[in-house]
Amino acid sequence: MAVIGEEAGGTPAVRGPDGPAVVEVSGLRMRYGSKDVLNGVDFRIDRGEVLTLLGPNGAGKTTIIEILEGFRARSAGEVRVLGADPISGGEAWRARIGVVLQSWRDHSKWRVRDLLELFAGHYAPYSSPERPRPRDVDELLELVGLTEHAGAKLGSLSGGQRRRVDVAVGIVGRPELLFLDEPTAGFDPQARRDFHDLVHALADEEDTTILLTTHDLDEAEKLADRILMLADGRIVADGSPEALARELGSDAEVRWRVGGERFVHSTPDGTGFVRGLFEQHGEDVTDLEVRRAGLEEVYMDLVRRYESGGPAAGAEEEAR
Repeated sequence: MAVIGEEAGGTPAVRGPDGPAVVEVSGLRMRYGSKDVLNGVDFRIDRGEVLTLLGPNGAGKTTIIEILEGFRARSAGEVRVLGADPISGGEAWRARIGVVLQSWRDHSKWRVRDLLELFAGHYAPYSSPERPRPRDVDELLELVGLTEHAGAKLGSLSGGQRRRVDVAVGIVGRPELLFLDEPTAGFDPQARRDFHDLVHALADEEDTTILLTTHDLDEAEKLADRILMLADGRIVADGSPEALARELGSDAEVRWRVGGERFVHSTPDGTGFVRGLFEQHGEDVTDLEVRRAGLEEVYMDLVRRYESGGPAAGAEEEAR
């Protein structure tokens, strides 16, 4: 692995085959007693990428996140985050990272604006012309939809509003890398859509790299540039939502009518089959419908196959 340059915080930047890697993980293992939670995990995340970790409970998602954040020491393997080993990252390195955890600490007596101003003050010493820190608190309140609640005590907010505060705390320092652990838990549909817009804006306009965990497959499909699927401590699939659904999905199901009669056919080549239908029947083909497995079906099938000892273990290469 080649090493170039120096990043803020006094650690070298890692350059992968396609440019600087924000996260580089190789041979990552984690053992608790006699149980292996992670079994040789390898992946990288590039700048501005939105990566989603999917996996059943116990697959190792939270352990990976905690290791990357520097909150847990690994058993083996190499990990570089923003050029540093997370377990030894200093304050300057930590100022470049934002974290939104599943559960928040109890700051019920704090008012929203006061809390955000407190956190903002921690980032001011690490500001630079390239990435000024922290965000303006008024702009941040508007960004997360809390302007009307700026003077409210946290204890008076709804669960969804408290979750927006969590997100605001996570991005107040304008992080280069943002960890989002089940970020939309408790959000109503409109708040969820607003949050999705925010994630896209952070990645597209501010080049923020985002690592997201969620149990919401629809959310993963909407947000992720790339998805890592974990099962039994291993990455069993790696690819875009479209690639995973295409490469790992079951056959396409084609439904159509000819002369009033209904037909259903499963085929691995839906496009070719439909072309043949029209060549044979022309305009007599009506009510044509082609359905492929969605990401949720692919994910559930993949995990079942892997946990039953099936062929899913080789799926990562197929999906790339």
